[in-house]
Amino acid sequence: MGLSGKVAIVTGASNGIGRAIAERFAEEGAIVVVNFSKSSEKARQVVTGIQAKGGKAVSVQADMGVAADARRLVADTVKQFGRLDILVNNAGRFMPKPLMETTEEDFDQIIALNAKGPYFAMQEAAKSLKDGGRIVNISTAGTHLSFPGATAYLGSKGALEQYTKGLAQELAARGITVNTISPGFTETGMMTDHYRQIGIQLSPLKRIGLPNEIADVVAFVVSEEARWLTGQNIQAGGGIVM
Repeated sequence: MGLSGKVAIVTGASNGIGRAIAERFAEEGAIVVVNFSKSSEKARQVVTGIQAKGGKAVSVQADMGVAADARRLVADTVKQFGRLDILVNNAGRFMPKPLMETTEEDFDQIIALNAKGPYFAMQEAAKSLKDGGRIVNISTAGTHLSFPGATAYLGSKGALEQYTKGLAQELAARGITVNTISPGFTETGMMTDHYRQIGIQLSPLKRIGLPNEIADVVAFVVSEEARWLTGQNIQAGGGIVM
């Protein structure tokens, strides 16, 4: 599943699932743009780690909750490397707030980061993506579960899933595939003991996932071997009960 010579943007790649995806892409030979919003030191560590293993990566600051930043990230990547082959919209925020506690500011922030920014990143990317390129949107298995107390968050991720379906049709003539990967409960900095136990209980494998296991799925979806997959929502949740 080599990605040699391809240029890939991974948003929110300074830690967690995004970091694992960036590192996996670099192992496959891609030039990786490690996007971060505020965690400059963590992003630098990701880039340094990739380079220490012989890979190629740069870090680029952009707040994916700001449409202009999302566009700039893509445009600057194309300007620097002369091409773009892969965009992974991974940056996001989990907000476990019930309806009555969600403020208008909360709602605007979650929609901006999880839905608006990715949309305009894809719009900008569509101008420059090479034929046969790949777009991957990272959602959540939560949109398919009865999961109370996070409706604004789930709504924002549901929007991202709908973008996948529509853009898969719009970009198909150029051989560009657009897919969603929906991780289940995954061991990241956002994981709490409460959600960890829920994830273990729901999965027939009786554990939660690891970031590198999600990265393995993403690496396949962006590969040439996955050229016949588009418009799909791939559940990467260890078989959690829907």
